[in-house]
Amino acid sequence: MEILKKQGRIAVLGDGGWGTTLAIHLHHKGYGVTLWGAFDSYITYLKKNRINTKFLPGIKIPRGLNITSDIEGALSDKDVVILAIPSQYMRSILRRAKPYIDRHNSILVSVTKGIENKTQMRMSEVISDELGRVKLGVLSGPTIAHELAKGMPTAAVIASSLDEVRHYLQNIFISDRFRIYGNDDVIGVELGGSLKNIIAIACGISDGLGFGTNTKAALLSRGLVEISRLGVALGAKANTFSGISGLGDLVTTCISPYSRNRYVGEQIGKGKKLKQVIAHMQMIAEGVPTAKSAYELSIRHKVDMPIIKEVHSVLYKNKNPLQAVEDLMTREKKAE
Repeated sequence: MEILKKQGRIAVLGDGGWGTTLAIHLHHKGYGVTLWGAFDSYITYLKKNRINTKFLPGIKIPRGLNITSDIEGALSDKDVVILAIPSQYMRSILRRAKPYIDRHNSILVSVTKGIENKTQMRMSEVISDELGRVKLGVLSGPTIAHELAKGMPTAAVIASSLDEVRHYLQNIFISDRFRIYGNDDVIGVELGGSLKNIIAIACGISDGLGFGTNTKAALLSRGLVEISRLGVALGAKANTFSGISGLGDLVTTCISPYSRNRYVGEQIGKGKKLKQVIAHMQMIAEGVPTAKSAYELSIRHKVDMPIIKEVHSVLYKNKNPLQAVEDLMTREKKAE
């Protein structure tokens, strides 16, 4: 596969913080980038002000970066299409985009960390389900958008079952401040990025309840066990979860003050209800819908996931967080 030239054309679907950050990053690398958003009024605002105040405040969007709400224009004649769409909207946006994507030549990249509720499909599965056989990669890892946007050193993983796609996309994204590793374990990379958000909610609940580092360390280590356990049951490689897209992403999301999922948990730990917390957030916390999908997957595949089970109960069954902690701590003793 011929490496994309500097004048290569890239579309980023999704004007959230991560989509905007990647669009800016690729523009600075010299690619022709179009950033697409679904809402005309907000796109008009972005074009005029060149700052994504809702999702990436304080970061200037370069004048040469095209911004549009015209999905046909955004996708026309593009070499790479980056999908930065919230997981529960991915399928509907793909159906809108399908007539305009060159499925034979364009490379698609999912940068979304979530699992569809209705089907329990990973995002690469949703993409294939809607578009058929396409050249596809997944970008995941410990990537707080603000930090990369400010030029802080960041590492991530490109996963694809196709060697040429994996190497191609590494060249697209890599820079002196954004180091990209390759991996052929698409399942593991996607699940690591998706399931860690649920553990981050658990860590946030711990913070909200006033617990300390002992508690968070227990949640992180045992949470990683649960993520790996389900991942292997679904066909992933166990060692993927020890890497950048597994342990690396888990730690970042559980400790970062920018983590939306940790924030949701913290507010619940302080006594707020989920609907109340979500109503005051501009961005989507992917761990909330993913907790439902992960819980259902654990039942379907008979995988023991006590932390994720308790987070699901707190979010969707109105369980008292302190009771959830007690139930976790008083489970039957076992070997590690």
